[in-house]
Amino acid sequence: MKRLILLFSFVLASCSTTVPVKMDFPKAPAELKEPCPDLRLIEPDTTKLSEVVLVVAKNYEQYQECQVKVDSWSQWYDKQKKIFEQVK
Repeated sequence: MKRLILLFSFVLASCSTTVPVKMDFPKAPAELKEPCPDLRLIEPDTTKLSEVVLVVAKNYEQYQECQVKVDSWSQWYDKQKKIFEQVK
C-alpha cells in the first residue's frame, strides 16, 4: 500500500511539472547550400566555331540543371520551415 501511495504521489508530482521544450528548425546541410560550379571557358586559341558553340551549350545545360536544383531545394526548405514555425 505504501508503494502504491508513493507511486501515485510521484505520478501526480511529475504531471504538474512543466518542462519547457524549445525546438528549432534544423539548419540546411552545407553541401546543399553549395553554389553552382563555375562555367567552362573557351580556350583563347580556339579557331573553330563548333568548339565555341559546344562550350556555350554545355555551360547553358550546366546552368539550367544547377538552377533547377538550387531553386527547388530553396523552395522546399522555405516551405518546410514556414510549416514548422506555424505549428509552434
